[in-house]
Amino acid sequence: MGNEGQHEQNGHLRSRDPNKLLNRLEHWTWANYTFPMSTGGLSLLLSEKTQAFNFRGLQTIGKVVYIYDLVIFTLVTAAMIYRFTKFRGTLKASITHPTEGLFLGTSALSLASIIAGIARYGIPECGPWLVVAYRVLFWIYFAVTFMIAVGQYSLLFTSPALKIQDMTPAWDLPIFPFMLSGTIASVGAADQPPVHAVPMIVAGLTAQGLGMIISILMYACYIHRMIQYGFPSPNSRSGMFIAVGPPAFTSLAIIGMANAFPTSYTYFGDADVTLQIVQTLATMTAVFIWSLSFWFWAIAVVACLAVCRQMTFSLSWWAFVFPNVGFTIATLTIGKQFDSPGVEWVGTIMTILLVALYLFILVNHVRAFVRKDIVYEGKDEDVYTNEIHHTYGKKEWRAEGDSEEQLKQA
Repeated sequence: MGNEGQHEQNGHLRSRDPNKLLNRLEHWTWANYTFPMSTGGLSLLLSEKTQAFNFRGLQTIGKVVYIYDLVIFTLVTAAMIYRFTKFRGTLKASITHPTEGLFLGTSALSLASIIAGIARYGIPECGPWLVVAYRVLFWIYFAVTFMIAVGQYSLLFTSPALKIQDMTPAWDLPIFPFMLSGTIASVGAADQPPVHAVPMIVAGLTAQGLGMIISILMYACYIHRMIQYGFPSPNSRSGMFIAVGPPAFTSLAIIGMANAFPTSYTYFGDADVTLQIVQTLATMTAVFIWSLSFWFWAIAVVACLAVCRQMTFSLSWWAFVFPNVGFTIATLTIGKQFDSPGVEWVGTIMTILLVALYLFILVNHVRAFVRKDIVYEGKDEDVYTNEIHHTYGKKEWRAEGDSEEQLKQA
């Protein structure tokens, strides 16, 4: 080696001074996208079209949060690019890592919030060109996230280090971005010409359906893991809220797509009758599915409260926000469908609590970064976590070259 201040470790150069800010970016993992992901979700939640009870300036607040999300997403992406270009081998290692690799999908989830925000805040203020751009972005997102889902699960199923006892709802993250194609379709299909709206709705329903089915299959493994081994480790329990997301986003997506179905098409007979049937069926199905979100939410709350004094900040804390954004919007949407002020008020209270929770987590995020509790050697998702023994690996995962015996010792 011979280079002063550096030595080779885990297949790439590592600085001897981990306290320097730029050197700390070697541990800037994919999980950092949970920050803009939650911020983008919050901007959608604050939209006038989402909330049942509006006030003057709400749309402006939502726009400010949306612009804030764009800035955060850009900064996180710039840091990721720096990490992959500066520290050799980290890109491949991050994707194949049994823990960090699961969070690759959060980058696409961040984009889903941004794309959906275009329909909420951009299209009403811009010309027809943005409607076309939205449609193009939808189809690109649809194709790319499907490839991510196939690729990530192929790696997950063949990982020698990650076993069923290590399972958390984070295993659902690879399919989550593709599933949110349905949410993107439900938000923007109403702005599209009918000839383009119908294919978007059909594709969105396909993605939402596949995502929900895969999530149910993962739920079976997740519940089996909890029956046999108990709850995840204290610092991983915030991730239990990820299980709230799929049924919640499915509920709001199917209602949104039903409401956006063009009345100019008569595939199933009279357009008005068809629309009424589709909306009724979507609403009843949404309520049916919403209950699953509520159950997983309650289980996660109980699990986190039981160890709240043992929990220290990690980037998975943002799972307190994003899945519950979908849960809250679904609640508000169901309240609107039934024209129920009571349910709408519950959704409004949930919104207020979620904003307060977001601010609390943001303060702890900044504090943890300053105190080097995150983005630091051995503190992030680039180390292996043993969920059964509640311990962390002594060394980082290597993309290649480790024997199975070495992996066990790690």
